[in-house]
Amino acid sequence: MSGFIEGENRDQATLFPERLDDYIAEDSPVRVIDVFVDELDLSGLGFKTEAQPTGRPGYHPATLLKLFIYGYLNRVQSSRRLEREAQRNVELMWLTGRLAPDFKTIADFRKDNGNAIRLVCREFVMLCRKLELFTDAFVAIDGSKFKAVNNRDKTFTKAKLKRRLQQIDESIERYLGQIASADRQETATAKCKTERLEEKIATLKKEMTRLKKLEVRMLQAPDQQISLTDPDARSMATSGRGTGMVGYNVQTAVDAKHHLIVTHEVTNVGHDRTQLAKIAKQAKEAIDTERLDVVADRGYFRGEELLACEAAHITTYLPKPQTSGNLAKGQFGKRDFIYKPEDDEYECPAGQRLPYRFTREEHGQTIHRYWSSACSKCALKGQCTTGKYRRVSRWEHEEVIEAAERRLDEQPQRMRVRRSTVEHPFGTLKAWMGHTHFLTKTLQRVSTEMSLHVLAYNLKRVMAIMGTSSLMEAIAA
Repeated sequence: MSGFIEGENRDQATLFPERLDDYIAEDSPVRVIDVFVDELDLSGLGFKTEAQPTGRPGYHPATLLKLFIYGYLNRVQSSRRLEREAQRNVELMWLTGRLAPDFKTIADFRKDNGNAIRLVCREFVMLCRKLELFTDAFVAIDGSKFKAVNNRDKTFTKAKLKRRLQQIDESIERYLGQIASADRQETATAKCKTERLEEKIATLKKEMTRLKKLEVRMLQAPDQQISLTDPDARSMATSGRGTGMVGYNVQTAVDAKHHLIVTHEVTNVGHDRTQLAKIAKQAKEAIDTERLDVVADRGYFRGEELLACEAAHITTYLPKPQTSGNLAKGQFGKRDFIYKPEDDEYECPAGQRLPYRFTREEHGQTIHRYWSSACSKCALKGQCTTGKYRRVSRWEHEEVIEAAERRLDEQPQRMRVRRSTVEHPFGTLKAWMGHTHFLTKTLQRVSTEMSLHVLAYNLKRVMAIMGTSSLMEAIAA
């Protein structure tokens, strides 16, 4: 090996062995983890910091918390892999003081301290607020689907069960027809085929009985879904047309300036329509600001959510989905009718006024109805309606929706900011998590796992923004 860089002789003895600390660089991220956890009030967060008076002593929660944060920061989420890393990884030897817990101890710590671990994630967000990283008070909100530990074949919905039972019925009918044909041949081969088909029919009947029992359990569920591996996982549609997965819907609010995750929540609701106000209020509380600007996509558009945000002094920017059936028919949509607030009337494309007629309750909302008596003589009636009159409905808080539309028309660049802000963390987290995404089951444990991922993401972002030395000084201050 002459001419190349040569390593040290493995058998070379040293009189004064090097310290373990000498192997860890001064700006290593592992030092940030050590300082951050040491500065936490673990007992106040809910960790059990008092040793049991009897029996074998356990590991201090600080040791196991450091182990988990290091693992998620370095894409080592499995408890068995963490056990191996603690035995061979020099950084972990330094971090834990050469302690190497077994995988069961590591997994139980994550399972038994879910609430406390989620509060640790919140504590780092509070640190970011203290460092004035959220001064813009502008966040982007979005949700993304993450895979659960549950195969599609172990999840059943009402439509899926109906389709599966229909397929079994069709298969049984087909096999019975083949048996009838084989019986007419009266050969040894036909007899074997008949026996094989009868076995298949018996198997299908057992499967039908099993599915009917599952159907009873499924219909008792609030959302009429049942998952056999992870009971909290749900079948959800994804962005691709006609595609879906069994998993969870993770909601995040991301700071537009530094792309830090201000708040997050794991849900098993497949849509975003009821999430805007809740996540925005959590972000406002985390940032501790009087007013907050929020941008989201059209999946969050819902009148009640916009109203709740306005009441909480949260300014929203999101597009209104166009769901009018008239537009699909090539007729005038509601946006073609101009509301005149001074007269409480609408003006149609033909210049006619649609006066207020009556008010009624629809799906818990107070709706005002407007129409004109001049529709029958209007030259544009064919482009407007096929009925006798063109009626326009108006929610009692419609001005909140109109104000949101005006804001986005005035600042359309907000949607570009949304895309470049909130898509970045989701892409990064999914790359770290791998194609299987979550490793744990049930909503509570998945929420704990997500909090560890978010903590690792925010930690790495702040180290990139400030540097490890500056961050350690700020934590210790």
